[in-house]
Amino acid sequence: MKLIKAALAAFALAFTGTTVAAPIAAAQGTNVVVIDQSRIMQESAGGKDIISKVNAIEQTMQSELKPTQDSLATEGQALDAKTANMTMDAIAADDALRTEVEQFAQKAQAFNRRRKIASAELQATERAAWNQFFSAMQPVLQEVVAEKGADVILDRSDAIYASPSVDATDLVISKMDAKLSTVNVVRQKIQTQQPQQ
Repeated sequence: MKLIKAALAAFALAFTGTTVAAPIAAAQGTNVVVIDQSRIMQESAGGKDIISKVNAIEQTMQSELKPTQDSLATEGQALDAKTANMTMDAIAADDALRTEVEQFAQKAQAFNRRRKIASAELQATERAAWNQFFSAMQPVLQEVVAEKGADVILDRSDAIYASPSVDATDLVISKMDAKLSTVNVVRQKIQTQQPQQ
């Protein structure tokens, strides 16, 4: 959901000029239309498709990480038991144990790197999918502006009050459903440099 909020913020930037001008325009008799971008993202067929596919990709990533995570948890518990009553000096003095602790630390660091990469890939995947959605939404908004004779589109979150009669959210959702019922969500891969040996 964090990324949805970020996407909303990015999308809102495209309308910053009209958002700032809206109160002045309304006072001068300009025709203002209100939409709820969050509802459009969550309730349109394309938005639901993105959410579903991104969730599936996230589950796949978690499944890929789980065996290593479980293995590290087991190994960590065994090491804790071995070193429970030992000082750092005593561990350092035992070559075999010190090596085991160092190897565990290296594996834990490698796993943390993998987890960070997976998180970044998920964010990139979600961002790419929502970019497609917003690109498809631009002409839909232009159609709504033309049909409603609107001069300004304002997001509901930016309005202190908006009459239901000026809310075009349902219209936008129906037009988006006709235009973009599914979105090609492709897992993004991030190229990483292997740590130097």
